Amino acid sequence: MKIPFTQGQFLEVFKNYNNAVFPAQALFYLIALLVIYLIIKKPKTSGKVITYCLAFFWLWMGIVYHLIFFTTINKAAYLFGVLFILQAIFLLTYSYKLTFTFSFNARSSISVLLIFYALIAYPIIGIVLGHTYPYAPTFGLPCPTTIFTFGILLLAENKVTRILLVIPLLWSLVGTSAALNLGFYEDYGMIVAGVISAAFIFRPRVPAV
Repeated sequence: MKIPFTQGQFLEVFKNYNNAVFPAQALFYLIALLVIYLIIKKPKTSGKVITYCLAFFWLWMGIVYHLIFFTTINKAAYLFGVLFILQAIFLLTYSYKLTFTFSFNARSSISVLLIFYALIAYPIIGIVLGHTYPYAPTFGLPCPTTIFTFGILLLAENKVTRILLVIPLLWSLVGTSAALNLGFYEDYGMIVAGVISAAFIFRPRVPAV
């Protein structure tokens, strides 16, 4: 798919965003750590708080990144912004239904790998590829945060409503075009995360014996 901007323009958007919102990037890591802590400790309202945190990320990406910054080089970002805001609304709508836990099984293990990839491996791979701050997609931006979202949803104890996966899956397809056209190969992790998450979440759960 041909994209309507150059690599240089794309990198400039990251620079402008990162410089404008600094030090919010550190706050986003703290929120991610809070989510992980809540999954481990499982206080009474942890499910709602975790889902609220995910909703905040998607609302931020929709309004701040897409509508304010990305629209300067890509008018399709207006549509992306609306979709990301819708994802935040979906998460808030179903927040009362979701609880999260870690179990010693394949699903949880893959979740941990996805969370690790989003928070740690993704930026390291980016640095190796030459995507250094501020010309880099930091956590709180769509691609690493989508991977993080997949990882958290995999830890849901109860059945995840499929609508919560539609927009992240669509974005994993759109975002992978950056890897193909602009050399952001760290974004390949997003399509892998989407396929694996869909396979687990869409698969009917076998009742415990």
